[in-house]
Amino acid sequence: MTHFAWPALPYEAWKDTYETLHMWMQIVGKIRLARMPWLNHTWQVTLYPTASGLTTGRMPYDDEAFEIDFDFVAHELNVRTSRGDHGVIQLVPMSVSQFYASVMEALTALRMPVSIYGKPTEIESQLPFDEDDIHRSYDAEYAARCWRIVCSSSDVLGRFRSHYYGKASPVHFFWGSFDLAVTRFSGRVAPPHPGGVPNLPDRVARDAYSHEVSSAGFWPGGALAPYPLFYSYAYPEPGGFADAKVQPSSARYDTTLHEFILPYDDVRRADEPEPTLLAFLQSTYVAAAELGAWDRSSLEVPPETLRAVDAA
Repeated sequence: MTHFAWPALPYEAWKDTYETLHMWMQIVGKIRLARMPWLNHTWQVTLYPTASGLTTGRMPYDDEAFEIDFDFVAHELNVRTSRGDHGVIQLVPMSVSQFYASVMEALTALRMPVSIYGKPTEIESQLPFDEDDIHRSYDAEYAARCWRIVCSSSDVLGRFRSHYYGKASPVHFFWGSFDLAVTRFSGRVAPPHPGGVPNLPDRVARDAYSHEVSSAGFWPGGALAPYPLFYSYAYPEPGGFADAKVQPSSARYDTTLHEFILPYDDVRRADEPEPTLLAFLQSTYVAAAELGAWDRSSLEVPPETLRAVDAA
């Protein structure tokens, strides 16, 4: 069961698929961005894990609605409307430009055309989607593996989130950075974020970090860390945070990423992956909250309450 829930995801083996899928998800995510009313911290744009993939959830369209779902079991992109119409795009090797055209054609055929900003976000490349014939890989096995990790991680992050009375984000998937995240807030206003995220307006970053946070999640890796990992960071980062003792012993503070990281393989190979990940989430949060002087007694669910819930 553990092997199924926490499969291997070697970065180099699926890097091409990962980069293509990232662009596909940005296209779908930007459709959600175009249709949803603004919500603080841009939470309106995120995707959510489902029993077979990731979904935009319901999006309004005049007096109707539609949703778009990635299905990594059947390997399809499904577009469904409140009128009962349904469009399907097979997830197979194809260029980003082909995927973009197929999605836009499907929306037009369903009488719900949408215009989006046609360039990537939060990465250095600004190659327009409709011109991107470079990224065209799709390995169904590795796409499914990534989704299974997102689902397993989502379950643990959701449990961690439930231990908090204070403001907390949903467990959601950010298509710009391609990571699953959950964020806790202290309730205090933070200093303005410096911005500087590639191809992301500084005003968006400043809204995202308008208040003090402790944030954690799963990321499949990238140029700065070519392996999948779990991360945890604080903004603003309190003094001494980088030197805090956290669990498990293989977790460490990365001075390039400015966050604690725990390699995914250390979780996958653990005798009990879920408690191992939960220990990482809890210990890094405690470091942020203690060093940042958060009002933990009012923000956290008391241990006796958690014990009573677990025993029920």
